[in-house]
Amino acid sequence: MTWGPFHAEAGWRDLARLPPFPAEDVRRVCVVAAHPDDETLGVSGLIQRLHARGAEIRLVVATDGEAAFPGSSSSERRALGARRRVELLESLRCQGMGDVEPVWAGLPDSALIEHEPELSDIVRAVAADTELCLAPWPEDPHPDHRVAGRAAFRAAPLGAHRWSYPIWLWHLVAPDDPAIPWARAAEVRLDDATAAVKAKAVQVFRSQLEPGPRGEDPILAPEVLEHFARDREILFHEPRTTSTPVSRFETLYREPDPWTMDSWYERRKRTVALAALPRERYALAVEPACGTGALTLELAGRCDRVHAFDPVPDALSSARDRLAQLSTVELSAGSLPGDLRGPADLVVLSEILYYLSEADLKATLDRTVASLRPDGQVLAVHWRPQAPDAPHHGMEVHERLRAHPGLRSLVTHTEDDFLVDVLERR
Repeated sequence: MTWGPFHAEAGWRDLARLPPFPAEDVRRVCVVAAHPDDETLGVSGLIQRLHARGAEIRLVVATDGEAAFPGSSSSERRALGARRRVELLESLRCQGMGDVEPVWAGLPDSALIEHEPELSDIVRAVAADTELCLAPWPEDPHPDHRVAGRAAFRAAPLGAHRWSYPIWLWHLVAPDDPAIPWARAAEVRLDDATAAVKAKAVQVFRSQLEPGPRGEDPILAPEVLEHFARDREILFHEPRTTSTPVSRFETLYREPDPWTMDSWYERRKRTVALAALPRERYALAVEPACGTGALTLELAGRCDRVHAFDPVPDALSSARDRLAQLSTVELSAGSLPGDLRGPADLVVLSEILYYLSEADLKATLDRTVASLRPDGQVLAVHWRPQAPDAPHHGMEVHERLRAHPGLRSLVTHTEDDFLVDVLERR
């Protein structure tokens, strides 16, 4: 990524519409800011909306922003840091969030790189049971923003959605820079009232709107503020890079029915998936990540034998209870990619691929092809929304399957909330 000269807002005005921000039904939100005002500039509209809907907002402020004007003396820095804390509290009140009490980390401004683990520890404690983590974009040109983003997302709970907000991207990165992750972008549209509140809240930060103590240019000059006066806020999804750990599923399966297997979504998904299979019978089906065996039970009606496996003991116990009367079903402990073996006539990958890291996903796709008989088939089901604890998106793994050189696509069926693919070994 190239950090060049200042880019005016006019250069960004032709941006296409982006998908709507998908995580607005959360109840507990952790917002991380490198400096007082980052959260207001970047996501005021979003957190206003979440707060108005009853979400609890927990705000972690990494530094007091005392080094905004590098030439300041120690006493001037202390005074500026204290002033910026007061400004943030007033800005929150202005946005109708006077009940939000910031957690002041008090780490040194412009030296956050030396305190990244400490910041992660603070965020981990604050964000423990939150469902959404908002933090600065980890590739933002400002080094403190990069550290704050990395620290926050490292500490975010496994089940939390992770979204970043850029600040200096708009000023220092060219709009056509290929490193901007537009494929992971979403937008929050701001109505006039919300935009007006945001504009008023930004004006509270007088220390950033006025010249510095030695006549330095304001940090938030008019041409800078123009970037934040849009009718939308743009965020980037920050997926995990490692496979979702088994411990996450073990926690979920402590509930009697974590996926609500008798729900309309689950029943409809199983019916559509099985209806997509072009053959009436299969000799051997292999089903990784079988969970409690609801789909396994229906596969048994179409297959001479089914080998299903899962890494979670509680899930396997439930599956054994469900399938106890079926001698044609073999259940075992196992996980992807290592325990996928053939030769199989059908491999069933239901809502599992996006939980795999890049390396595990590639290995699983290759092993799937290798485990199939020459005319073997793959039945894949993908949930279309983004799973918060998954490294990949359902549409992404759908495309990866269809692009695999060892497979050719037979059937693709799209619903609003899930996709079904049937592919055959070439």
